[in-house]
Amino acid sequence: MQFRLITALIVFIGSYLPLSLILLAQNFDFSAVRNQFCWPINENACVIPIKSPIFSIGLFSLTLLCLGVTLVALRAIRPSIDVEVIEAEYVPTDLMNYTLPYVVSFMSIDYQETGKFIGFLVFLVWMFWITYRAGQVILNPVLIALGWRLYTISYRFAGSPNVFKTSALSKGHLNPGSHKQYPLQEIQIMKPEVPA
Repeated sequence: MQFRLITALIVFIGSYLPLSLILLAQNFDFSAVRNQFCWPINENACVIPIKSPIFSIGLFSLTLLCLGVTLVALRAIRPSIDVEVIEAEYVPTDLMNYTLPYVVSFMSIDYQETGKFIGFLVFLVWMFWITYRAGQVILNPVLIALGWRLYTISYRFAGSPNVFKTSALSKGHLNPGSHKQYPLQEIQIMKPEVPA
């Protein structure tokens, strides 16, 4: 179930939107809240109430963009191949790969401490590479929270006796029966067949 590297990277980065939001909140300057709102914006008098705003807002924007691209791509897919799912087994997600960076983020990761931040980025690169090589990039908690589930399925094409086994991604529960599929690299995107 190997995604292409760029596709996998986009899905992986998008899955860390909650982490980027946590890091953004940790870098918010709460003492600046009592300052007056600055209007019109004047470079000399206005201050963004975020420490390291380029990194904080940039990382949040990047993860939001990547998650958006992932969701738009999944929504745009229109399965068209008729298949009969014979057996569907839910693949539980190993959330440990996604939980560790959150735990590490609460150990005072700060964009202003270059060494810690670079170490954290190296850690995330290794997490991505391990997840990518294991073929588990699509098993991320954000997609799960949005209702997507990964299955190992046995299926056959309409009118064919041959049975195939593969991984399938479905929005919601996937039950045996007639479905429409769309092959996306080595993963099948499944949607229930709507009676005509």
